[in-house]
Amino acid sequence: MRNLLSIRDLDRVRIEELCSLADEFLAVMRRPIPQVPALRGITVATMFFEPSTRTRLSFERAARGLSADVMGFQAAGSSVAKGESLKDTALTLRAMGANIMVVRHGSAGAPKRVAEWTGCPTVNAGDGANQHPTQALADTFALLRRFGRLDGIRIAIVGDVRHSRVARSDVEAFTRMGASVTLVAPPPLLPPDLTGWPVAVSDQLDDLLEELDVVYLLRVQTERGGATVLPSVEEYARRFGLDAHRLGRMPDHAVVMHPGPMNRGVEITPDVADHPRCLVLDQVEAGVAVRMAVLFRLGAGLKGEAPHG
Repeated sequence: MRNLLSIRDLDRVRIEELCSLADEFLAVMRRPIPQVPALRGITVATMFFEPSTRTRLSFERAARGLSADVMGFQAAGSSVAKGESLKDTALTLRAMGANIMVVRHGSAGAPKRVAEWTGCPTVNAGDGANQHPTQALADTFALLRRFGRLDGIRIAIVGDVRHSRVARSDVEAFTRMGASVTLVAPPPLLPPDLTGWPVAVSDQLDDLLEELDVVYLLRVQTERGGATVLPSVEEYARRFGLDAHRLGRMPDHAVVMHPGPMNRGVEITPDVADHPRCLVLDQVEAGVAVRMAVLFRLGAGLKGEAPHG
């Protein structure tokens, strides 16, 4: 694996292999000294041109857990404010010794360009409304740990699908692993063209609750214009928000997921966010382990080693 730019880069076998490796790294994370020397001498540059908490910090935590050095870059306060281009920023970090690039950017395709410009193995940490492959891997891994398999699992992805890179990546990962997916949203928050999407579509969450294994909630992305197409946030919460009553209608084994950040009181009520059946923190932990697996695979290629584990 040279780069990870899209979940489409991975077939089911590769997804299963990465999740199996993540399971080993999850055990490493729980040791008294949560570190292995796998990437000693490798420098991972985290290039974030959009705000992030979970993804940026988990990549940095993953890199350090593999004994890599970390070069953290955030656009705020950098020479980007002076007009420096993405290309020059990437080449600067490469000249400083970065070996692996982790890129988040508001423009679809930006991580691919960084890979081309620098020649470094590159991970897409989110590009516009396009892809977020490591989040999809983390979500898949969290569900595998919960259910053991995804074959036949019924998942509803609820909310601002139109602007969500997570939804796009998760649909591909979940269906590749055998799950059935329904998108649930008001029509303005669905992509304008769903041709090729292996999903069902509904605008009635209440009609589905009794038959779901997973409700995956998305926030309304106000920064990408999601809220402008809604009558009101209150109306959205009433129709599509998950509260204790709706959770109570779901099967006893069913779980709730959210990629974060959560808008409590909008798509999820505080009591559901803090409920034992909400896997948000499991997803965070899974994200570190999955990103360790991805960086390990990329770094092993750089060191000329046959990946193992």
